[in-house]
Amino acid sequence: MKKVFSSYGSLFNSMCCGIFGHYYAVSKKVTSHIKEYECIHCKKQVTTDVSGNLSTLTPELEDINNTLQEIYQKKHESHQQVA
Repeated sequence: MKKVFSSYGSLFNSMCCGIFGHYYAVSKKVTSHIKEYECIHCKKQVTTDVSGNLSTLTPELEDINNTLQEIYQKKHESHQQVA
């Protein structure tokens, strides 16, 4: 019986997203300009692309974001040690 309510809830949330649009919250800060977002209702994941628009988070984009985050963190760690 519990499965019926959980699948109904996800169907209802998907319908809400279809009617009202997604409600994205920041799930990961990659750099100061690039972030990953997740819809709080349907769990759809998106990220900012090169032009600043939201695009679906594919495995390829996720890998790019992880690499970019590592480079960004290393760069900022070295600047903090020098200062």
